[in-house]
Amino acid sequence: MSDDEGLGEVRLGPKAAEDEIPRHRGKKQVRGLSLRAVLPNAITAAAMCSGLTGIRFAIAENWAAAVFAVILAGLLDGMDGRIARLLNAQSRFGAELDSLADSLSFGIAPAIIFYLWTLQDLPRIGWFASLAFALCCALRLARFNAQIDTDEQPHKSAGFLTGVPAPVGAGLAFTPFYLWMATGDELFREPVINAVWMAVIAFLMISNLATFSWSSIRPRRNVRLELIAFVGILFAALLMEPWWTLTVICAGYLALMPWALIRYGRIKRQRAVANQPVPTPLDVSHLPD
Repeated sequence: MSDDEGLGEVRLGPKAAEDEIPRHRGKKQVRGLSLRAVLPNAITAAAMCSGLTGIRFAIAENWAAAVFAVILAGLLDGMDGRIARLLNAQSRFGAELDSLADSLSFGIAPAIIFYLWTLQDLPRIGWFASLAFALCCALRLARFNAQIDTDEQPHKSAGFLTGVPAPVGAGLAFTPFYLWMATGDELFREPVINAVWMAVIAFLMISNLATFSWSSIRPRRNVRLELIAFVGILFAALLMEPWWTLTVICAGYLALMPWALIRYGRIKRQRAVANQPVPTPLDVSHLPD
């Protein structure tokens, strides 16, 4: 992830956040990776290995460890790009590596884990649901890579994402597993219900729906202390009741999706009004009485 790699504009690396603003560089080319690029790329590689190790745990039927491995991959995925920006080590190489890691950790790994946990009881339909999830994750990441150099991105320019991000999609897909672990109710392991759920999450990942990004969530100054307290309590809840807490987080994200659509619709209308041509006043001085 060298900051000097490539010509002209150096965009993202690792991808970090899909709402990241491109930065412009001078026209020079240096081959290879700088030392400061090693750490962010190493974190990306660790995230990929963590997600793929979840498959190994699933084969051994250690379901909790398998899901936590994917969650750990999501946490690492959120760190690599931010560290790259702090170290000034963004590059196209990092973006490509990050997208590949995301496809493996949040597309293929959850699909296989979910299939081994429940969907294999429906060998054909269950496998198609798993394939749809992995494929849609790859398509989403390919769409993002194809739009890196596109200036016209209405969602991104407004501080929103297009569709559900891949790490969030993986977390949402495991919601029935969280409930199964929290309650022990075999209903949440029903393969037909889970096949439909996987298909729904797959659709949300490749949809054109506007979803919240970190840059669009800006709390007011008078609630920042309360926000810090909330994060601390949430962390304690994850330690004491991880499965119920993860369920609440997923439910909260799904509940916020309609609000994101409303906010984006409001911004879109404001832009439409701002872009309307201003009518010129009619000059009546030369008209006959």
